[in-house]
This record gives sequence, structure tokens and C-alpha cells, in this order.
Amino acid sequence: MNTPVFSPAIEQEFQKKNIHRELTLSILDRYNRGDFSHIEPIIVKSVPEIDGKQIIDLTGDVRYSVAAATACERLSGMITPEALNRIAEVREKNLHFTSRGLQHLGMLLLPYTAFGILNGGSASSYIDEKKNRSFSRKLYDLAGESFAAAASQAKGKPKGISPAFTHPDGTPGPSFLELKIRSLLLLSLRYRNLHGAPACDETDLGMLPLFQMTSAYTDKQLADALKGYSDSPLLQGLEPGSHPSILSPLSAQQPLIAAYTHSNRKGPKRLFTEAWGKPDTLLPLPGGHGQNFAVLADIYRRLYRGGKRFAYLGNIDNLGNTIHPVALALFALSGGQGAFEFSYKTAVDIKGGILIRDQKDRLSAADIGPAIPEAEVLQKEQAGIPILFNCATGLFDLRYFSEHINTLAENLPVRFSDQNKDAGMYSQAEQITWEVIGMLEKPLIFAVNKYRRFLASKLLLENLMTSGVKMDDPGYPEELKALSRKLHDGLQYMLTGPYGLNRQGDRWVAMNASEVLKKDL
Repeated sequence: MNTPVFSPAIEQEFQKKNIHRELTLSILDRYNRGDFSHIEPIIVKSVPEIDGKQIIDLTGDVRYSVAAATACERLSGMITPEALNRIAEVREKNLHFTSRGLQHLGMLLLPYTAFGILNGGSASSYIDEKKNRSFSRKLYDLAGESFAAAASQAKGKPKGISPAFTHPDGTPGPSFLELKIRSLLLLSLRYRNLHGAPACDETDLGMLPLFQMTSAYTDKQLADALKGYSDSPLLQGLEPGSHPSILSPLSAQQPLIAAYTHSNRKGPKRLFTEAWGKPDTLLPLPGGHGQNFAVLADIYRRLYRGGKRFAYLGNIDNLGNTIHPVALALFALSGGQGAFEFSYKTAVDIKGGILIRDQKDRLSAADIGPAIPEAEVLQKEQAGIPILFNCATGLFDLRYFSEHINTLAENLPVRFSDQNKDAGMYSQAEQITWEVIGMLEKPLIFAVNKYRRFLASKLLLENLMTSGVKMDDPGYPEELKALSRKLHDGLQYMLTGPYGLNRQGDRWVAMNASEVLKKDL
């Protein structure tokens, strides 16, 4: 790579804005050299339907059969044949699992599982008033007081430590990160109640270790918040101190890269140096969550060396993203390299990917915008074609990922998309995590209930809809009522289930340990 010479002002921009100079210029050099020319645009050959084999419906009762010898081999070192025979029906050398049996198996696999979150985003775009008003001016005006309260709690913070929901009394609730930690501690509590202390407690990782990808903007604030969570009412009585990584997660920072020139500029691509119309001004941007395969590579390997076999990865702002024991069991039995959750697309699912079969007849995720035009998705929806929308939740086999992580990181497509925003006209380079689906030989797809597993909050108004703010007001937007009701029902299910909260009056409060253990998952 030729080392370019920039003005002192540009060099200062790299340092001041924490932009990774070497990575930014490496991507630029590779683009101009033609290294990305081989990356084919994703061509949608078809939109697949549930087949019960590679695409499995988890929205109802689940039954699964597998050869006993195969199951024993895939679960070797984790679950004994005798234990499998107790939780599955044995017929003609096959094991037949019901939903209850899969739930039981998934719980037994918890000591071999880690939980990862993508935690590098700030809440700036999330609480942006212009973006929220453009989603629904009626709802924005109606929920103004709650919007202002939640926005004030999130302003200047990482999204992960902003309120995850609004209480019925209109006040902001606990953070996304607090709730994730509570869900892991509650699962650990259930395991210990059923099976005693796992052997993994003797390792430095402990049970259900938490890991995360942060950014230069969010890392310190997240670390400070985690220290404060030792006194959180949500974690009292759950022994967070006995879980080594809960309040000190395994962390790595995603580097920021600079924006590049728009494709309408002739000649080689260059740095975009006129952000907001100011000369010698760079625009720092994340390079997409797909960078996690490079950023977290050492963490994935450490987890595997520490005895973990499976790792969840998902967005911090998805309240539906918790460990799903049935999915964990199915994935372990399948012998696949990765499993991914999708739900049927709704009106609020506008930023993310959809499940497709590409030109090579492989399952893949096509990100709306960078990989598949929004107009094409709309056309298929209008034609009545059911579309499975990516819930941004993955479950990885750590043996495979620890061995192939460098190849995955290097070969995951880098996609450039032109942008026309307040900062100007520029192009953004991104790696999209879920395009890894198309790189795996045996990806497993779980079709899940959106209102249980994908309660995402890309905009604060969406979060207020889920929280049920002003939902019974006569002035509530008619076109959003049905969706808001479903989202709110889903939130109540998650809060009273995986997050172990009870509603007392107009607030949600933590159940004590004995109450949690009385409830079914």
C-alpha cells in the first residue's frame, strides 16, 4: 500500500475523531486496486419458505428426530448418552425430542454457552427528532412527554445503557444492558436449582460468560456503567460477583473508519474530506457489525479454549435477544456451523436483511439498501410474498468459528453504499454480519415469533410503541394500533418471563429468586 500524504489538518482529524488511519486507507487502497470487484451483488433467486429441515419453525410445538449415534457424537463431552435417553424417546436407534425435551437439553447445554452483544452504537440516531417525526408525526406529538424523558436519559450515551422501555407511569426503565445481564443470571440460577454448580465455574470464564464489541465512543461509558450495576436492584440476590465476566465482559473495540467519496465523483475513490461542507473534515463511521469477526477473533478463540462450544451474538437493542434453550438444543443436535433467527417482516422492519436464496442457490441474508434495493423488497411484499426478516441474532459453533475466523473475516464482503445525508454526499464501507450465512455450508434458520424474539428499537418512537405509551389514547395513530398492541404484548411476555419482572402499580419491579424459579421459561 502506498502511504499517502495528507495535510496536517486531515492528519489531526484522524487523531481527534479516533479514526483508524491504517484500516481506512487499507480499505481505500484495496477498493482502488480492484480487490472488491469480484464481490457480486446478491441476486435474489427466490424467497424461501419453511421446510422443517434447514428452515425450522419455532413459533409453535417443535418435534425433532435424530439418529442416537449422531446425537451422542455431536454432544460428546457435554451430555452423556444416559442423559439423552432420559429426555428423548428412543425408537429404532433414533432419538425423538418434544419441545419439553429440547428445552431440557438446552438447559443442560448452558454451561457450554457464551452470550455476545454488539454494543458499539450510540443513541444519537435513535433519539434524533427529525428521524422520529418522519416515522410518525402523530405519535411523536402524542408521546412528546415520554419521548423527551427517554431521550434525556439516552442523550450522549451508548444505546446499550439507555432505557430499554418506558414504565406505565411514563418514566424511563432500566437499561438494555442491565436486562441482558439479569436474563443471564436468572438462567444460571435456574440451572443451579436443577443441576447444581457446573464444572465450568472452576474456570476463569464461569457460567454463561458475557462478551461484547464496543467502540471508541462507547467503551469507557459502558465500563463505568457496568461498575455501577453491582448495586442495581435488578441484580440484587443473583450473585453477579460469582460470574467473572458479567460485570467485566470480554470486550474488544470496533475501529472507526472514514467515509469515502460518492460514486458520482470521477477518478479513483478518495477520502471524503468535506463533511458538513467544511474543508479538511473527515466523517467517522463504523465499518458494519461484520467487523466483529476480526475484532472479536481472539475472544471467540478464548471462549473455545475455555470449554465453551456455542456463542450467541446479537444487537444490544433487541429485547427479544435472549438465550433460547430449544434453539440451542436444536443447533447442537444439527451439527451446523451457525444458526440464525428470522421472523415475518412487518412495517417497522425497515433496516436489516431478509432471507433469500441467491444465484448459487445458497441461503443468505440480503441487507435492505446495501445488498438489495428497498424497491425490490417492497415489490415482493406487494405481490403477497411472505418475507422472513433477519432478527440479527446468531448462534455460532465455537469450534468451527475459532478455526475459520480469519477466513470469515477476510472473505466477508465489503459493500460500499452511497449516502446523501446532512453531512454531505459520500460512500460508506460496511461488512454486514449476517452475510456470513451465505458463507456457511450448513446454516440453520429458525423462524421465530417476532413479538417474542425481535423487539428491536431502531428509533425511540418504536421503543415507545413497544412500551405501550399512549396506546389507549383516542388520538393514537390508527395505522399503528394493531402493531403497537402486538409489540406491547411481546414486551410484557419478555419482562415477566426471561427478564423476571412483575408489574406493581405503574412500574415494573424485579421478582425475587424464589418467584422466578416457580415460573416456566
